[in-house]
Amino acid sequence: MANRYDLRQDDEGWTVFDAFTGQAVVIANVPQVGLDIQDAVDLAQLLDKPAMRSDRTLRQ
Repeated sequence: MANRYDLRQDDEGWTVFDAFTGQAVVIANVPQVGLDIQDAVDLAQLLDKPAMRSDRTLRQ
């Protein structure tokens, strides 16, 4: 089962992006780019939890 949110390295650190759209996650109008690796991992895991519970298409 694939995660909806993933990481990619950017010029300033790490970006958390939506695997469906390829776009960086935006929280409170702030793109989640240039993050420390641990912050990016934590955020992606946090975002994936509700996505896995509520979006049945992710489990198909």
